[in-house]
Amino acid sequence: MKIKVQVSPGSKKSEVRGYDPWKKSLIVKVKSPPEGGKANKELIDLLSEFFSAEVEIVAGHRSRNKVVVVKGLSEREVYDRAQKA
Repeated sequence: MKIKVQVSPGSKKSEVRGYDPWKKSLIVKVKSPPEGGKANKELIDLLSEFFSAEVEIVAGHRSRNKVVVVKGLSEREVYDRAQKA
């Protein structure tokens, strides 16, 4: 299941902030800086824990707006968890 993610690197706290229904994207903050793939690695780890599933970035590796794939969950499960964030 693909989902859009808006990432803010270099934040004070790493967390899933919520779901923006207008942009249909998950809002995430990570502590790591956007250097050498550190923020992407932290994002994958954070979302893997949040969804309790394997997560992979498929688009936007160098952008704050990314597309990730959450493996093993249905579309409904992903959006239910995202909207509860």
